[in-house]
Amino acid sequence: MLNVGKIEEGFVLDHIKAGQSLSIYHHLQLDTRDCTVAMIMNAKSDKMGKKDILKVECDIEDLNLDVLAVIDCNITVNVIKDGEIVQKKELTLPKEIQRVFKCKNPRCITSIEQELPHIFFLSDEQKGLYRCKYCEEKFDKRSLGSVKIL
Repeated sequence: MLNVGKIEEGFVLDHIKAGQSLSIYHHLQLDTRDCTVAMIMNAKSDKMGKKDILKVECDIEDLNLDVLAVIDCNITVNVIKDGEIVQKKELTLPKEIQRVFKCKNPRCITSIEQELPHIFFLSDEQKGLYRCKYCEEKFDKRSLGSVKIL
């Protein structure tokens, strides 16, 4: 049996679709932070069949919930303090995403003007569809693999 100890301060991301935890690890840029991360993949789940779990020992303020919501609104975010769950955060699609993803349109002004922030606005909440502020290029949250992370 696998035994991963509890964390004292940080957060646990639960109910991640099986196989998605490594992608989330990179999207949250956890590889660039000084924190301890435990990744559990393909864990049994009554609700989902199989799921992934990420346990991260660092300040919750370091976590960009907007990125998580765009990836999957069904992820459960448990905030841990002194080894106990003190808060469960609900994820909702943000109306605007700034400085997280790059526009994939090579003709977009953000490709030329490096100082411009990459900004996307939610245009269709049902489909999770975003549009670039500058060129109106569509960004579907289901196509995260083709979108570059800043």
